[in-house]
Amino acid sequence: MTTWTMAKALNRGLEAAMVADDKVILMGEDIGPLGGVFRVTEGLSARFGTDRVLDTPLGESGIVGAAIGLAMRGYRPVCEIQFDGFIYPAFDQITSQLAKLTARHEGSARFPIVIRVPYGGHIGAVEHHQESPEAYFAHTPGLRLVSPSTPNDAYWMIQQAIASDDPVMFFEPKSRYWPKGEVDEGESAAPLHTTRVVRGGTDVTLVGHGAMVSVLLQAAEVAAGEGTSIEVVDLRSLSPVDYGPLLKSVEKTGRLVVAQEAPGFASVGSEIAATIAERAFYALEAPVLRVSGFDAPFPPAKLESLYLPDADRVLDAVDRALNY
Repeated sequence: MTTWTMAKALNRGLEAAMVADDKVILMGEDIGPLGGVFRVTEGLSARFGTDRVLDTPLGESGIVGAAIGLAMRGYRPVCEIQFDGFIYPAFDQITSQLAKLTARHEGSARFPIVIRVPYGGHIGAVEHHQESPEAYFAHTPGLRLVSPSTPNDAYWMIQQAIASDDPVMFFEPKSRYWPKGEVDEGESAAPLHTTRVVRGGTDVTLVGHGAMVSVLLQAAEVAAGEGTSIEVVDLRSLSPVDYGPLLKSVEKTGRLVVAQEAPGFASVGSEIAATIAERAFYALEAPVLRVSGFDAPFPPAKLESLYLPDADRVLDAVDRALNY
């Protein structure tokens, strides 16, 4: 076991993928000698050269458009979108082109592109730097979406995403870049699109992804001190969703709280809640409850603690589920 931050784990995962396949190239703004805003690509330009770690112009649509062309020529581009709120200039390339090209070619062409998206709040940043736009892309057929919550998952999932022959949106929770965790470099990880129970419990199931998983674990620890046994499920993959472990958990606990940083309306959490209500209706002892960011633009940094779900808001939902 090695102890790394998530940023370091991603760096080493990218390095391993580039060593394994010389068709893997990195593209993005300031990812070369600077190593990216969050230093995820630090040192990779010096090791692999500027032909494989490309500092691009400030144009997200151009980054993704060029990556599509490179994928058609046999490369495996990994694009970095510097911040979540900067992805929208590339939205047309991603949703109108990248997501549809394999189907347009009736499967005869593959587009193994990974788009890395640092996302979410808790970093005290300004407008367009703390958003959670995953629902836009989860709604788009032809894209795969994943989000790690630990350094170990980050290390393995970035390599698995790069090895995929389908386009993968790789959402990296910015607030989890710096906390350290154990990484097992020697053991194969779980498959990319799998949900995992990260804490066992019997009374209520909590499910979330990315940075929200650490909040759910905090809530579960507090609840345990009050005599409530909470099971925590890490979604890991947002599209496709591996519902098996989640359904099994809900069938055991009878109650589900879905939590996310993103606004609640028409979201990943909405889809999880609807699907569990459809597929586990008779196991439920209470309605599926959701905890999310508010349906409003992300506020100025001084107000982010009021906007983002915390353990108290999660525990309030747990109480409502138990008292139903």
